[in-house]
Amino acid sequence: MTDEAQVRADDRAHVFHSWSAQGLINPLPIAGALGSYFWDYDGKKYLDFSSQLVNINIGHQHPRMVEAIQEQAAKLCTIQPAFANDKRGEAARMIAEVAPGSLNKVFFTNGGAEANENAIRMARLHTGRHKVLSTYRSYHGSTATAITATGDPRRWPNEPVAVGVVHFWGPYPYRSPFYAETEEQEGERALQHLRDTIVFEGAGTIAAILIETVVGTNGILIPPPGYLAGVRALCDEFGIVFIADEVMAGFGRCGEWFAVDHWGVTPDLITFAKGVNSGYLPLGGVVISDEIAETFRERPFPGGLTYSGHPLAVASAVASMKIFKEEGIIEHARALGEDVIGPGLAALAAKHPSIGDVRGLGVFWAIELIRDADKTPLVPFNASGAAAGPMNDVAAACKERGLWPFVHFNRIHVVPPCTASVAEVREGLAILDEALTVADGFYAS
Repeated sequence: MTDEAQVRADDRAHVFHSWSAQGLINPLPIAGALGSYFWDYDGKKYLDFSSQLVNINIGHQHPRMVEAIQEQAAKLCTIQPAFANDKRGEAARMIAEVAPGSLNKVFFTNGGAEANENAIRMARLHTGRHKVLSTYRSYHGSTATAITATGDPRRWPNEPVAVGVVHFWGPYPYRSPFYAETEEQEGERALQHLRDTIVFEGAGTIAAILIETVVGTNGILIPPPGYLAGVRALCDEFGIVFIADEVMAGFGRCGEWFAVDHWGVTPDLITFAKGVNSGYLPLGGVVISDEIAETFRERPFPGGLTYSGHPLAVASAVASMKIFKEEGIIEHARALGEDVIGPGLAALAAKHPSIGDVRGLGVFWAIELIRDADKTPLVPFNASGAAAGPMNDVAAACKERGLWPFVHFNRIHVVPPCTASVAEVREGLAILDEALTVADGFYAS
């Protein structure tokens, strides 16, 4: 067998893939990756406009990251969480230093789902309440409480799992659930809806409001001006913990350390993963305010993980944050959004009738595709099989041309690495320009 044949055979025989009907998939074997590209065993290169799962913020195989992991492996591969460890403490300090307000402690997890799971646990214990409010257009992970807090259809086959989660509608100016005519109106009406939900659920029963600062997989929805400040004010008024899920939006993805920095809002808890070390090793966590940390000063926190703050993982986080600072990656991501991606997508929208909306920040953008002037989505909500055909055709056109896209429902998400060069981004936009002619073919003028 060739290398590729062996990879395919082993995968098909023994790997059980997530979110998949096992007999209906044919995973592409990947031979290698570097920077903004990865390639298959035939040598075909793909420009990674998905950053894998929107997590390769510093690109593939960054030499400083690889070296840091190798160095730590030679020094100390693992030690259990009850001990103090130099890299664990350094990573926590560095994260706290860039977090807003008085968020000064970090609880490390293996990923984003566990981060949200533990943040909810902290909020419930801190308040003595049990309910959690989260939006319908959201994804928070696939563990028990995290998948229940998730709003998108991945929640449905997992129910019932956890109790006490109530969903509400967040702002979405392009398809306003509040019939708003302006962004300001959308923000005001969304906040009134949230206030009504709090009142009718009973404020005294609500431990936390869990919000993706910028909604990720479910649309890259940018909150209207004043919305997050309004959520903060409601949480203060009713004694509710504000949890900002920054698993996807944090660590440079939106052109800031944390997306909340765009609006000058300080949550009580921030959950993170993905971009903190670009997924080179499994790592996530919760950044905790002094007030909530004080709850557990003499009261044990009833949660833990064997690999919480694993030395190899936190060493990669330390290296990653040094790379961010010393190579100007936050600033570069911000400039890519303002100077290249934003204007480039606006030009595509002016050219392609199938583009209904373009929105984003930094290197976190969405193109929403439509069928007609009434904004009918190119494919239905949660489309699968033949109904998803048009989007599958657009994705296939991208891949044929050497671009690996992030596609969800009727959207293409433009999410290259934060380190992508201007030339690489323009290369990707040029391929999108060609592929969007496929979407235009479904548009009824």
